[in-house]
Amino acid sequence: MTPAPQGGARPLRADAQRNRDAVVRAARETFEAEGVLAPLDGIALRAGVGNATLYRNFPTRDDLLAAVMQASITAALDEADELARALPPRAALAEWLQRLTWRLRIWHDLPTCLATAREDADSSVQSACNPLVARTATLLEEARTAGDATPDVTAEEVYDLLLALSWGVDRFHDDEPTARRRVALATTGLFR
Repeated sequence: MTPAPQGGARPLRADAQRNRDAVVRAARETFEAEGVLAPLDGIALRAGVGNATLYRNFPTRDDLLAAVMQASITAALDEADELARALPPRAALAEWLQRLTWRLRIWHDLPTCLATAREDADSSVQSACNPLVARTATLLEEARTAGDATPDVTAEEVYDLLLALSWGVDRFHDDEPTARRRVALATTGLFR
């Protein structure tokens, strides 16, 4: 059965779903190779569809980016659940901050787009990332309850800090150990 598009509209025809899937696949490949600010026309060409098909499915770059990010966001949320089950609250939060920073820099210029989306309440990217902020809040509250985190920092502030860190990791082309050190240094004041 063909999945329904967002908003509960009727399911797409099989050929329309194939085109949509091809655009998402092409966008992911393009973002990996060229970054998230790559021309959308090239994505349509790579997907084997016309620009009209791309824009019919994804009216804005944010719409396309949100669709491409969905699998990564779902995987991140699953990781957060596993961390909360497997580690004490402080360690779970610290590891979540490390992993989320690394994940948010996965494609060149992604941190910049995510930070821009934070300023736009109508952005589909912001909506797609809201569960990451919510999961950060949950892990932060669990660490606070355990007496391991400062009470005067919000999850939104922590997420914004992670965006800034992921921007630095992206710009400096850090490897993962360097990124982990950068996050540990920047988040020291969060813990008791």
